[in-house]
Amino acid sequence: KESSAASDVYKRQTERAMKDRAQRAEEEWNREKPGLDAKVMATVGRLLEAAHLMEREKLSPLAAQFDLHKGEFDVIATLRRSGRPYVLTPTDLYEGLMLSSGAMTSRLDRLERSGLIERRPSPVDRRSIQVQLTPAGLALIDKVLPLHVANEQQALAVLSLKEQRQLDELLAKLIGGLKGGGD
Repeated sequence: KESSAASDVYKRQTERAMKDRAQRAEEEWNREKPGLDAKVMATVGRLLEAAHLMEREKLSPLAAQFDLHKGEFDVIATLRRSGRPYVLTPTDLYEGLMLSSGAMTSRLDRLERSGLIERRPSPVDRRSIQVQLTPAGLALIDKVLPLHVANEQQALAVLSLKEQRQLDELLAKLIGGLKGGGD
């Protein structure tokens, strides 16, 4: 009987390891609270885990290869995509990146110390400043951007192009709904 019990434990551990966390949680909730809609919890859990894994396993390590935090990459990428002369206000940046002003300030401080951006007074409003990519910042983002895109393509390669488009459409619909503008 001990061998059978040990075998059962091993079997459960093996089955558990083969299932993702959301599937395990769904099964456990179904066992403990059969009337509960555990499927929705599994879906949201997978969405959150995918976002976490994408950042931890793909985006942050690539940024770190260039002595950047992922959020700093986001800042210089946002400045780059704004077009010449690659200038935005800190407010435009933190609203575009959905950050607090304090979080933006610390990112800008680090980027400025690294020589990738500079802050200068606004020519139209003396109370405001502008953030501009330096030539070094522009060179860095132009070097990193193709690697970033390839990294994201590799991360999504498990999905067909059709599945990637479907995922994109579904996530856009979900985000719209969460913002109150969905179908």
